[in-house]
Amino acid sequence: MALKRIMPCLLYDGKGLVKTIKFKSPSYVGDPINAIKIFNEKEVDELILIDINASKEKRKINIAKIADFAGECFMPFAYGGGVKTVSEFYELYKNGVEKVIVNSLVFENPAVIKEAVSKYGSQAVVVCLDFKKNLFGKKQVFSYNGHSVKYSPTDFV
Repeated sequence: MALKRIMPCLLYDGKGLVKTIKFKSPSYVGDPINAIKIFNEKEVDELILIDINASKEKRKINIAKIADFAGECFMPFAYGGGVKTVSEFYELYKNGVEKVIVNSLVFENPAVIKEAVSKYGSQAVVVCLDFKKNLFGKKQVFSYNGHSVKYSPTDFV
């Protein structure tokens, strides 16, 4: 029997960690460094940090801040949010991120993802798809912080 892996996902808004209700109304819940230290003590298997507003705000990735977070982690560290170029993949890997998570980039420029996979390997690139059921029970893919895309999850994958 396979062991269960504990992989907490922290939502970051550029200033601190937040909790949302149905991905809306973010409420500040704490400092990422403190949360990372707690998860180090708990010996989680992997830590995921998603900057939920980076793409929407067209904000550049704060590599120095991400490097600080990665430097505190005693477990594999994955980051997602606002990644647009292969050079940003490189900067994240160089500064301690082991996996880069992309969402909107899948729809904007899939060639960048293919190039990153060929350079760094498929184990280092994660595609995250957001989906939910509509009123008729059909699953629908969303991107760009809640904008509908004309794919079902299975058709897209």
